[in-house]
Amino acid sequence: MDFLPESITRLIEELQQLPGIGPKSAQRLAFHLLKAPDARLESFGDAVAGVKKDVVACEKCFSLTTENPCRICSDARRDQSLLCVVESTLDLIALEKTGEYRGLYHVLQGKLSPLEGVGPEDLRIAELFTRLTEADGTVKEVILALNPDLEGDITSSFLRQKLEAISPIYVSRIARGIPSGGNLEYTDDATLIRAMQGRQAML
Repeated sequence: MDFLPESITRLIEELQQLPGIGPKSAQRLAFHLLKAPDARLESFGDAVAGVKKDVVACEKCFSLTTENPCRICSDARRDQSLLCVVESTLDLIALEKTGEYRGLYHVLQGKLSPLEGVGPEDLRIAELFTRLTEADGTVKEVILALNPDLEGDITSSFLRQKLEAISPIYVSRIARGIPSGGNLEYTDDATLIRAMQGRQAML
């Protein structure tokens, strides 16, 4: 792309860093932005800048939020005895959209991946156990709602082993209605509801 101005080339290269955006998609997006009115571009730039400035991790559940603590953690109507562990805020949103679950969440912000060098210290696992300890028996069930892939299975097994030491917490995992290798954020509401309703003790 030597024939393109450096600023456009840089924009295309940056867009390519986004998940699911290949070279051709990046070029189309870049030229779409170039044709947009100045006011639209300014609004887009402000929105991108605002994400880094206004969005923080909730001090309790570590979901992304503009309020601290987040609305879910602040809602006294939520069932304080249930704690659902998810990988990301997107998974939390997917479960919330079903309207089936009314407990609290804990967002790990990832999953264990030995091949990629992601260990327990890289996730919000220590904070999970601190939270359970400080709850002093309020949490009765921990639901592991992690994606059904290899890393999700490794993470679930690791957490189950550690949670066994915290008695009498019941540890369950959502049912396998979600296909192996699938992602919660892309799963339809009906399947997620069945998976949550059919959760089983993690053995």
